[in-house]
Formats: sequence, structure tokens, C-alpha cells
Amino acid sequence: MIASHIWENRSLIRTFAINDLVIRYKGSLLGALWSFLEPILMLGILYLIFSHVFKSDIENYPLYLLLGIIMWNFFTRSTSMGLGSILARTGIVNQAYFPRDVLPISACVTACIMLGVEFVIFFGFVIGFQFVPSYTILILPALVALLFCMTLGMSFILSIAYVKFRDVQNVWAIVTYAGFFLSPVIYDISIFPDNISQILLLNPMAQFLDMAHGVALYGQLPSVFALAYTGIISIGVLIVGYIIFKHYEFKIVEEL
Repeated sequence: MIASHIWENRSLIRTFAINDLVIRYKGSLLGALWSFLEPILMLGILYLIFSHVFKSDIENYPLYLLLGIIMWNFFTRSTSMGLGSILARTGIVNQAYFPRDVLPISACVTACIMLGVEFVIFFGFVIGFQFVPSYTILILPALVALLFCMTLGMSFILSIAYVKFRDVQNVWAIVTYAGFFLSPVIYDISIFPDNISQILLLNPMAQFLDMAHGVALYGQLPSVFALAYTGIISIGVLIVGYIIFKHYEFKIVEEL
């Protein structure tokens, strides 16, 4: 049902997604180059810290770090943009026949386009470091697709909640900030004792990052449990988020 709705409104979603990109970089001196510079600058800072100050023994650490940054950026960017997608276009939302769910969808598509740009950077580093990935890297797009489903579901929920409670933006910023350090972006989950690592892996993003690192850098196939766990959560969050959005989409007009 969700997939068919997206397909029916694909032209509208594409228009809003492109427009979001234009607005994002409007008035910026470097424009879309920030899509390249942001992950590179963060990589450079974190690499200096964890390679020279707090030395890491993780194999292929620069690539490990960059992939983690890119995946985490997609999660935070898509949910943050989805959160504000309704309020950003109040004039359109008030129109009776406008499909309001197009707005959080297009926000996540915009984040997905930016993710594609950042993956170009990642594979540029792969070539630069003369790293030859295993065939398991072919699983990475499937993991990104599942992550997209989860972020879209969360964006549906956050966009509705933000219309009614403006504190949601600040709360979500704190949640994502804490989540960065509770997920294996800059470290390997294996540094913790088993009981701690199992608790941390209850976080779906920790599972996504762990699997992404494994398939892209170490030739490790994801476990059946990890795939099932993230798959169930991603599809579940998408369905629940969509149901919540459809239930409240007409009521939010009164809040605008």
C-alpha cells in the first residue's frame, strides 16, 4: 500500500525532493559541495582524534569511520528533515486534496540523494586506499533500503508530533546526539563485554552499522538474527508510522 502510494506520487515526491536540495544550499557559497565536504571534514577530525590521541586498532579504520559517519548522517538527516517537513510547507498542507504524506517521503528521498553523493566519496576513499572489498558489499544496498524504511516510518511519526509539540525538535536532537555515541560509528561494538554489547545491539542503528561495516569492509555476511531483527523493526516502524500519520493528517491542519 505504501509502495504503491509512493509510486503514484513519484513525480510530486521527486519535485519536492529536488526543491529541498535547492533550498538547502540556496545562498551557500560552496553550494552542493557541502555534501562532499561535511563527511570529509568530520572524518578528518575524528580520524586525527582516534588515530593519534585515542588510538584505535580497528582494521581499515579510516574506511570504517567514514562508512559509519555516512550511515549515521543519513539517519539523522532524514529524520530531522522529515520532522520539519509539514511545518515547512504549511500553505500547501492546508489544501484539502494535497497528499500530505508526500512531504516526509520527499524529505527522506532528499536525504537519500545526499547519501548517494556521500557514497561516491566513500568509494573514492576505497580506491585511494587500494582496498578491495569482498562480494559481501553487494548486500549494502539492501541494508540501506531497510534503513530507509525505518527512517521514513520515524519521519512520519516525528512530523506529526512536531506539529503538536514543538519541543520534539529539541528532544530528537538530544536523542540523536546520544545515539551517535551509543552506536558503533567511531568504535567497534566488540570492545565491550558481551552483556553490554548485547544491550547496545538492541539499538537498531547499532545493528545497521555493525552489519554495514561487516559486509563492506570485512567480508562478513550478516547473521540471520541481525537481518530479521532490523527487517522486522524497519518494516514495523514504517507501517506503524504510516498508520499514525494517516490517522492524524487531517487533524494537524487545526494545529497549524
